[in-house]
Amino acid sequence: MAKDTQHQLDIVTQPQFIDGSALTIPMFQILSEDGTIRKGAKAPEMDKELALKIFSTMQFIRILDERMIAAQRQGRISFYLSSLGEEAASIGSAAALIPEDMIMGQYREQGALAFRGFTVEQFMNQLFSNERDFGKGRQMPVHYGCADLNFMTIASPLATQIPQATGYAYGQKMDKSGTCTICYFGEGAASEGDFHAGLNMASVYKVPVIFFCRNNGYAISTPSQGEQYGGDGIAPRGVAYGMKTIRVDGNDVFAVYEATRLARELAVEHNEPVLIEGMSYRMAGHSTSDDPTGYRTREEENAWKGKDPVVRFQKWLQNQGWITEEQAEQNYEEKKAMVLAALKEAETIPVPHIDEIIEDVYDTPPKHLQKQLAELKAHIRKYPEAYPKTAPRIDGGK
Repeated sequence: MAKDTQHQLDIVTQPQFIDGSALTIPMFQILSEDGTIRKGAKAPEMDKELALKIFSTMQFIRILDERMIAAQRQGRISFYLSSLGEEAASIGSAAALIPEDMIMGQYREQGALAFRGFTVEQFMNQLFSNERDFGKGRQMPVHYGCADLNFMTIASPLATQIPQATGYAYGQKMDKSGTCTICYFGEGAASEGDFHAGLNMASVYKVPVIFFCRNNGYAISTPSQGEQYGGDGIAPRGVAYGMKTIRVDGNDVFAVYEATRLARELAVEHNEPVLIEGMSYRMAGHSTSDDPTGYRTREEENAWKGKDPVVRFQKWLQNQGWITEEQAEQNYEEKKAMVLAALKEAETIPVPHIDEIIEDVYDTPPKHLQKQLAELKAHIRKYPEAYPKTAPRIDGGK
């Protein structure tokens, strides 16, 4: 075998096609489905306080998702996206970061935001688009954002946050801030061109970014196996781009936490971008606009219920003597009451004044926007019966 000295490539004299389908990446798992540590594995260093905070956040997000799906069905909010069954992925990874690290999510990362300290009232204000919403009612429900918690506002278009995360992490590297960016997305988003552009740039410029792919089995109704990709999932793509890569059990909060902790070390201390593929399952529909019974079976869903990340972690906590079943149930009921109370309060708060539609872009709104706003107000006054009482206020100014 000779070597091409210009490019440092090995040279062969017979054609050799590489079969990419032969590349398989194992899945890292610590916590078994019965709540015990797998033989040969070691639980991460995690004290009782952190473990209970993770579990408490998992319970809260489970309740929030269930209650808000019900609220959408009741017509109280327009739309909702649940992270049911994927709580370990966002919460376990967020727990391994520091508060100064940037989070760029897709739209199932409410767990990461809650772990950072986003309150139930703040969740509700965004979901109801009232005047206390940080986004001033301009975004769809679940498109959260919070500058104080270093959580970039979520955008609907798939994968736009991936190259943005690379760019932000490049800035962190230049600033020598000692922080990193974590970027979440689904396996469906990994089919977008932004995924490839973002990963390639991160690999070339060696920036401190963690790409966390939640492979939950479906891109809306398109199953991952056989219809989204021909290779072994998303993880091999990180290898192809020359970056550190690991596949984890996304329903195992310990595996997620430990993989993210180590990934952060690589990112911050060595400027190595990392790709994590978390294997999970979307227990609910893609959104409240989706009916999953049209493309998957109850048997399939029930099989994954046995891998429920919340139940699995609770079993471990009970085995440790850090919580009892009765305490877990009591905590659940208390959080349920808290969520319901916040929901009722949020829907009584007025929506933002209509003038805010044209604010925050220009120091002084240009004349053409002022003209359009005046026309909109005149239209609402002319047809008040067509607009609900929750419509933006148009009189009185600000």
